[in-house]
Amino acid sequence: MSKVVDIKQGRSPVILGFPHTGTEVPPDIWARLNDNGRLLADTDWHIHRLYDGLLDNVTTVRATFHRYVVDANRDPSGASLYPGQNTTGLVPETDFDGVAIWNEGEGPDEADLAARLRDFHQPYHTALEAEIARVKAIHGVAILYDCHSIRSHIPFLFEGRLPDFNIGTDMGRTCDARIEAAAFDIANSAIDYSAVLNGRFKGGWTTRHYGRPSEGQHAIQMELAQATHLAEEAPPFAYDAGKAERLRPHLGAILQRLEALAADLTAQR
Repeated sequence: MSKVVDIKQGRSPVILGFPHTGTEVPPDIWARLNDNGRLLADTDWHIHRLYDGLLDNVTTVRATFHRYVVDANRDPSGASLYPGQNTTGLVPETDFDGVAIWNEGEGPDEADLAARLRDFHQPYHTALEAEIARVKAIHGVAILYDCHSIRSHIPFLFEGRLPDFNIGTDMGRTCDARIEAAAFDIANSAIDYSAVLNGRFKGGWTTRHYGRPSEGQHAIQMELAQATHLAEEAPPFAYDAGKAERLRPHLGAILQRLEALAADLTAQR
């Protein structure tokens, strides 16, 4: 496969993280996936395309590998993000519907897990850490905006229909209050869209791990309902340009507002 992480460096105080848009699976792992797993249904489809060009000179860090190889947004220790709730793990055994993704008897073992942490998970986070440090050295602060998407209806994970904008800050722990307020205010005021702050999704391991406001390091997760930008939330998960063009101005407004806030945060340090 190609390089594990795709990095584009910019000088904005905002960094975009893309842990789940990758679709590459090494051949030896692909051979072990069953037909359901090979759909790669739980990809954050087209999210890097959706955000492309919304903020000038922004740094992006994108995992090229699929989350079925290893989930770059999970705690490497394997600890659950949402204890007591259905979720998928560091190397998922099922898809988001609770259906098996591996051939019988060919699921990952401990040796597989160790290798995938070493070869995929760690390189992604090494790159992300380096970019956060670089941007923070320029501005005194860094704002990591972690980009995600998910289907609107997944009974295995949540009841009913998911709001369009799902903002997570681990109940305000991962960023300055002005950051989450700005993101939510813009999303919540977007006509024909719905928004929630710290609802079903409160920020994944990436947001919780890197969000250290007292150190000038802020993190926020945006989980978008895929109905906002896909033609259908089913194969082939096609990008809907019309939907996307209606959504992109709101996302751009959020990123631009966060970039402007960085100056205030720097001044207060």
